[in-house]
Amino acid sequence: MTPEISLTQSPSHLRHGSSIGQPLTRRDGVLKVKGEARYAADNHPPGMLYAVLAVSSIARGRVTFLDVQTARSHPGVVDVMTSTNKPPLAEDPDAKTNPFMFRLDLLQNDLVRYANQPIAVVIARTLEAATEGAALLSPHYETQPARVGLDASESFVPAAVGVGNPSEVRRGDVEAGLAAASKRIDATYETSIQYHNAIEPHAIVAAWDGDALSIDTPSQGLAMAQGRIAGLFGISPEKIHIRSPFLGGGFGSKGLISGPQILGIMAARLVGQPVKLVLRREQMYGPVGHRASTRQRIRIGADVDGSLTAIDHHAKTASSSFDDFFEPAADASHTLYASPAIATSHEAVRTDTGTPLFMRAPGEATGSIALESAIDEAASACGMDPLAFRIRNYAEVEPISGKSFSSKALRECYAQGADRFGWSRRPLAPRQVRDDAGLLVGWGMGTATFPALMFQAEARAVVRSDGSGLMETGAHDMGQGAWTAFAQIAADGLGLDLEQTEFRAGTSDLPDAGIAGGSAHTATAGMAIHNAGAAVIAKLADLATGDERSPLFGAGNAGVIAHSGRLFRRDDEMRSESYADILGRAGLAQIEARGKGAADPAAQSTYAMHAHGAVFAEVKVDPDLGQIRVTRLVGAFAAGRVINPRLVRSQIFGGMIWGMSFALHEQAVMDHRSGRTLNANLAEYHFPVNADVPSLEALMIEEHDLHVNALGIKGVGEIGITGSAGAVANAVWHATGIRVRRFPIRIEDLLAQAPH
Repeated sequence: MTPEISLTQSPSHLRHGSSIGQPLTRRDGVLKVKGEARYAADNHPPGMLYAVLAVSSIARGRVTFLDVQTARSHPGVVDVMTSTNKPPLAEDPDAKTNPFMFRLDLLQNDLVRYANQPIAVVIARTLEAATEGAALLSPHYETQPARVGLDASESFVPAAVGVGNPSEVRRGDVEAGLAAASKRIDATYETSIQYHNAIEPHAIVAAWDGDALSIDTPSQGLAMAQGRIAGLFGISPEKIHIRSPFLGGGFGSKGLISGPQILGIMAARLVGQPVKLVLRREQMYGPVGHRASTRQRIRIGADVDGSLTAIDHHAKTASSSFDDFFEPAADASHTLYASPAIATSHEAVRTDTGTPLFMRAPGEATGSIALESAIDEAASACGMDPLAFRIRNYAEVEPISGKSFSSKALRECYAQGADRFGWSRRPLAPRQVRDDAGLLVGWGMGTATFPALMFQAEARAVVRSDGSGLMETGAHDMGQGAWTAFAQIAADGLGLDLEQTEFRAGTSDLPDAGIAGGSAHTATAGMAIHNAGAAVIAKLADLATGDERSPLFGAGNAGVIAHSGRLFRRDDEMRSESYADILGRAGLAQIEARGKGAADPAAQSTYAMHAHGAVFAEVKVDPDLGQIRVTRLVGAFAAGRVINPRLVRSQIFGGMIWGMSFALHEQAVMDHRSGRTLNANLAEYHFPVNADVPSLEALMIEEHDLHVNALGIKGVGEIGITGSAGAVANAVWHATGIRVRRFPIRIEDLLAQAPH
């Protein structure tokens, strides 16, 4: 087995027994540091050609001319794929049969629906020749005015937001609650378009062998990609082998197979040779998803003691002209604060962009920065400290549903985060503190939450006659350390030390591990691994307890426990037998079993399941220049059982930095005349670098959840964003006394309102 899809290690420092909870270093770290981790674009099968996309420079209209003859005359060009000669597909790329199926641009016709839409594919012997050939196409267009921005077209109420969520939800009488309030907030917040910008661009290396297809491509959902490709090309999923051992980041953009990846497969079929297609950075601004802009109006009422009387959260967002994904931003107000009346609603507009899709914490990230800003404004109106106001309105049950929480340690997050940060020293009024250099200093906070989701997964466990174990599942590691955490769960489930456990993942011929998204992968695939381990140990126990020659004879399946590669009697641990001896006496080379992971419908219908946290931010602002620097971020998070504290802390750090980026940096700047993105590169699309994050702390609060799943796991990939963005925005207000409601916060927004 090649090292990129089968990893073992022998850490000498590990004690015998469970490795769950230990801060192990990443199992794939050495391969990556040595440059031996093979990403999709690192593959070069014999006879491989290079494909380059030609993309539209307009946002709306149609292609009237492509100079295919000149491009084909280039000495290195093998062929040019257009709408007139593309291989036939078995399924309409614009068809939608489930909520996770989105329309793809696969050269169906000459229509242009957004800037950077693929309009042709040039296949050549070298990357340079393919790039030159694409430039030689010199497209002509019939252009229509681009519709860009939230006021570009007539708005409408979408049938659903997110994935099947109702666009409007109400509980209680909001208007009566607002009318009865002593203090009211009515504010509108805007968030900008954002792009995933994973370091690894979308890429594919595709090779056909008759009707069998071999693919190297980054994927957060191997089985879903396999199914989509099978439908488009009219072949069985078993004919498609996808390798995706390593992803250089995904953040949701690689959850579903994209149009450019399918075009690479089509190009390989057209020329009858393996083809590699890799998007250039600027080509990722269009066909592979983004986070849509929002305009959110929040109305909050509070009575004389600061208790909420109503929350009304309305979000306006955008989708493409041809598909339906609507950012569920207002849904962020469903779960955090106790109020007798809550209403959330959405409206949308059609724009000439690629379709927005899942981007890290979809809905929660955009909605929480508005909600946390509004809660701070309400606290200020009531003359209360922001933390005290949040505690006053602490939700003991989920406000929108009335369900009990499966677990909730948010009070502990507030207390420990505030203590570590020194929140008690914060002055109530803004613009009260300066440092020795004369910079304004502000402290802000935000509450973090994200649902504890689970999907469906399967794993295969094997115990071998030499006493070692194997666990297989088609899991995905986007750089978050999933392979390490899964190996820890596998070793625990098999009752083996980690060095005795081989873990295989990253290919479509392994059991389906579900999708790595929604902060649910560790819980979902982890439960499949755990259950597979339990199933194979049960089989092993049956062999031993039913064999008169075994010291475990007669103990029964429930009468034994497994650890350190042995089965022990529960009532007498002096009586045990090794896995190797059990299998050897039975004459078996190995024994195997499968396990599944999925949510418990009964628990889901009974409990509200969420991870929680509290983030505290310090910023310094130049009073003359308006320049903002985040100088400290402290977060405290409760997310159930922690499999690997080192990896969890890293994930939380990433989320907190992204939250800071949301508040101060990230913005796709659109040209409203052409519909093109003006900063489609990493020089002008800004996000934080190390110098922007001088001090970062994450505290993990112990939390035991008996209901979310048997392992007690909640996700941590996205929760760090949801409190951090609001904390930074609120700290800017506390430093300056200026409430900016458009994100990212710009220097000009501060200067325009600065006192003179």
